[in-house]
Amino acid sequence: MPAHHTQTAGDDDEIDLMELFRALWRGKWLIALSALVALVLGGYYAVGVAEPQYRATAQLTLEVRTGQVVDLESVMTGVSTEQAALNTEIEIITSRRILGKLVDTLDLAQDPEFNTALEPPSALARIKGALAGMLTGADGAGAAEGGYEKSPRDRAIDALRERLSASVQRDTYVFNISATTGDAEKSARILNMLADLYLQEQIAVKFEATEQAVAWLSKRVTELEADLREKEDTLKAARAETELISPEALEGLNLQAKTLRERLEEMRAGVEAAQAELDRLTELRAAGNRAAAVEATGDATLRRLLQSLREGETDAGGMFDQRLEALVSRAASGYDRQLSQVNALAESYRTLQERIERQSADLVRIEQMRREVETTRTLYETFLTRLKETTVQRGLQQADSRVLSDAIPGEKVAPRTSLILALSMVLGLMAGAAIVLVRQFLHDTFRAAADIEAATGLPVLGQIPKMPVRERKDLIGYLKDRPTSAPAEAIRNLRTSLLLSDIDHPPQIIMSTSALPGEGKTTQAVALAQNLAGLDKSVLLIEGDIRRRTFAQYFSDVPAGGVLTALSGEVPLNEVVFHDERLGADILMGEKSRANAADLFSSDKFRAFLARAREAYDFVIIDTPPVLVVPDARVIGQHADAILFSVAWDSTQRGQVLAALREFESANLGITGIALAQIDPKGMRRYGYGGKYGAYGAYGQGYYDAG
Repeated sequence: MPAHHTQTAGDDDEIDLMELFRALWRGKWLIALSALVALVLGGYYAVGVAEPQYRATAQLTLEVRTGQVVDLESVMTGVSTEQAALNTEIEIITSRRILGKLVDTLDLAQDPEFNTALEPPSALARIKGALAGMLTGADGAGAAEGGYEKSPRDRAIDALRERLSASVQRDTYVFNISATTGDAEKSARILNMLADLYLQEQIAVKFEATEQAVAWLSKRVTELEADLREKEDTLKAARAETELISPEALEGLNLQAKTLRERLEEMRAGVEAAQAELDRLTELRAAGNRAAAVEATGDATLRRLLQSLREGETDAGGMFDQRLEALVSRAASGYDRQLSQVNALAESYRTLQERIERQSADLVRIEQMRREVETTRTLYETFLTRLKETTVQRGLQQADSRVLSDAIPGEKVAPRTSLILALSMVLGLMAGAAIVLVRQFLHDTFRAAADIEAATGLPVLGQIPKMPVRERKDLIGYLKDRPTSAPAEAIRNLRTSLLLSDIDHPPQIIMSTSALPGEGKTTQAVALAQNLAGLDKSVLLIEGDIRRRTFAQYFSDVPAGGVLTALSGEVPLNEVVFHDERLGADILMGEKSRANAADLFSSDKFRAFLARAREAYDFVIIDTPPVLVVPDARVIGQHADAILFSVAWDSTQRGQVLAALREFESANLGITGIALAQIDPKGMRRYGYGGKYGAYGAYGQGYYDAG
């Protein structure tokens, strides 16, 4: 028997774009229906549900070059032309303050379009209200505690902001303002009033700023005037209390001090020289070296007396000492005189220096007070001038913007029927495609032989359409009366593929099974027996599913006895089976047994029974229970030459089929081939396979009888 090969790992992870396209093409009618439904719903919404909306537009421009009535600098300058400033003006136009004035002026709080509380509640609103009442209590206390309840004016402002839009036209100073409402005239009226209120707000802000500036400047001028007078009085008092001196006189005193300082330095140098001379003479006198004294002093009298002393005059030594003492006394007197002069000059210099420092401090203080007076006078005059200019400006304020284009009755902008229809159709196509693709991706059954072969690695020997009979007992009659019909040809094709699966050793015992009940295995076994009998072959059809025993629904006048009687060997085989003329084959019915069916089919009696059947019949077909329900099929399969596995079209899940095949693998059994059973031809055409597979395909028309 051929071995079973599973699908290569990873194949399921690949996305086949052509398969996606084919899936979309197969679901084209569903996609078209979805698009049509969406188109109808969109048209109904655009024509019968959506309320028309009208948009009006006004233009305002920023006055970059503002004409001045008088050449005065404004207290509040114009609007900046930077992008941030322009965007700020946009926010001002749509601010709650200006919109509140607009709501009050036009009484929009009493307009149901802007105050939804005035509209009768819709069915959806009533449902929401009922649910809210259930959640918060019948008395509505929960709603009151839930948060702030907006006033009609606040609700109108919120609604108005949603219906307004403002923007700056690129590379210009032009503001575009739009309003969208349910009335063309109302849209224009709202915009024109909004523009007027915005310009009035600009003037009012400037006037208010000017008034505040006048009040502040008046107060500041008064304060500066009092401060100026106080500083002037303080300056006068300071001048009266101090010795008046000018910077020039102070400069003269500095020159005088410089002269005294230079003279004092010279005299101090003389004192130091006299001190040195006195010290030298004192040292000579104390040393008693007369020759050194004469040499040091250079005095002629001392030199003469020294010569006399050397010549031997006795009184010359006394005279020499007297003369040296006189020189020392004279040097001491000179030193004391110079020192007294230096001290007197130093005292004069100190007194002069104190006078200069005192007068310099007074001059700095006076100059500081004078500068403060001048600064205060300048500031006072500046503020006084500014006060006069600002007072003049109070009657000259004008807005920084002007209306460039008034709003006219708006044009209809919603609903855009053509756009809604186009979007509805696109959404419908997308929804339909999504449904088709989701159904394709969630699809876990088999609709084509190629899918089964790719998933299991087993050949599909036949594709059997659903038999067009109401009851099972009509099956044999249908196949006998319509031998050229599509189902009969499909069974014939299955028979051929099965017999050719092993040309050298054609199968004699054929087992028909499936993964689950209701997959057409029994119908397939009966039809295959009828087809093999048509070859003038002796065929035995065995009901191996002794638990359900459904053969009685296909055949009438069934005699007593069956599988259990045949296994006992007490009755000849030809006496246990019965021959059905319509089928053209012998039938061995199942019998109810107290013994376990799997044990029964595992016995040597069953093996011996099949050996006798091989000798008596050309073909033996055994209908077995589903492999995932009971183990009977795996037991019987040990004696079969071929195992035919039925898979119900678009019904049996992929996992169930693979699980059933693994059961056979665990028993070391190979599946000969798969039969795709219970195929719905209309369904195959709906999924796009009608022109490709099997005798029920479109190209088979004309070769097979209908029905």
